[in-house]
Amino acid sequence: MKQFYCIILLLFSFVEAHTQNFDDYFQDKTLRVDYIFTGNAKQQAIYLDELSQLPSWAGRRHHLSELPLAGNGQIIVKDLATKQCIYKTSFSSLFQEWLTTDEAKETAKGFENTFLLPYPKQAVEVEVALFSPRREVMASYKHIVRPDDILIHKRGTSHITPHRYMLQSGNEKECIDVAILAEGYTEKEMDIFYQDAQIACEALFSHEPFRSMKNRFNIIAVASPSTDSGVSVPRENQWKQTAVHSHFDTFYSERYLTTSRVKSIHNALAGIPYEHIIILANTNVYGGGGIYNSYTLTTAHHPMFKPVIVHEFGHSFAGLADEYFYEEDVMTDLYPLDIEPWEQNISTRVTFATKWKDMLPSGTPIPTPVTEKNKYPIGVYEGAGYSFKGIYRPAYNCRMRTNEHPEFCPVCQRAIRRLIEFYIPQ
Repeated sequence: MKQFYCIILLLFSFVEAHTQNFDDYFQDKTLRVDYIFTGNAKQQAIYLDELSQLPSWAGRRHHLSELPLAGNGQIIVKDLATKQCIYKTSFSSLFQEWLTTDEAKETAKGFENTFLLPYPKQAVEVEVALFSPRREVMASYKHIVRPDDILIHKRGTSHITPHRYMLQSGNEKECIDVAILAEGYTEKEMDIFYQDAQIACEALFSHEPFRSMKNRFNIIAVASPSTDSGVSVPRENQWKQTAVHSHFDTFYSERYLTTSRVKSIHNALAGIPYEHIIILANTNVYGGGGIYNSYTLTTAHHPMFKPVIVHEFGHSFAGLADEYFYEEDVMTDLYPLDIEPWEQNISTRVTFATKWKDMLPSGTPIPTPVTEKNKYPIGVYEGAGYSFKGIYRPAYNCRMRTNEHPEFCPVCQRAIRRLIEFYIPQ
């Protein structure tokens, strides 16, 4: 009886999610919500910073009450009158990464986080939740948004950052809109930026499944100017005045290039249709970073620029995990070995059937010995998610493991394809 009830409930949820009409609940505008995530390793909190209205909605109009991926955090929008869920999305955050550092054990900090939601026609309740590595809620926050609130800041109607399309396959309703933003380029260097944006675009669409699904994307290069050329390198005492205030040495890791000034990113993009963000840093220093449903940030003039930007976009767009690992290390603070990670390309084998088990050829040994890598292009290879033991990847090598490998493995390709079809079904 319990199994029958669960089947009926799932069928009901499926029908409800697929019959919801965007125009019944939302305007063709964007509600930009700025939060501050605060706290330390022991205690966290979420605070509302500011609400903004953008002139159009470039996000999905289907699967509105479904999650694209589980993520490390989720946002649920409910109609205030009926309490019906009318929109869901998920994300990860730099704040949650920071919580795993030694610094978070000693001090408290606040991090900016900005999210784009469809603009409601009626009052809504918005709930934000952050999850621990054990998938437990560690902070949550609810607030009401009334669409006629006079303090919602209208942005993007004037002073729009100069931009041009690298690829335009349709309007924002028909395509996934990716903005490529300039960081560390002065006004005089914008021709270089547009050239770099074109290279980034070509690199991305040289990989499957982006190549065969290119017609579902718009790519727009946004020439956000910086006062100084280059980006900040704290270990060399170089601090620059740049568009989004990025810097290397994030969490004291030399190659980790990020920015915690997320509002500056979205301010530069106001008035331009966008859903996903790539930031190009005008430097030849190696590094980068990608945060799911937040941004990709990478250096444009290092020889490994092309593979790195594709790898980092795998994080920020598709929520793919790193498949590399450190010998003799088990980073269970990030991926507890008794919890199945939400990322689709790694597994602790706790619930392996939800991952790529269906793609394994008959007779594939689990775990799959590295000595059999040529026989089993898809297998269960130990070592992934930074851990030498206990976490498994689907291929011996992949774009999510090394820069030298020329493509995403079949499992990563399927994960990306599924997400593209989730956003733009055809």
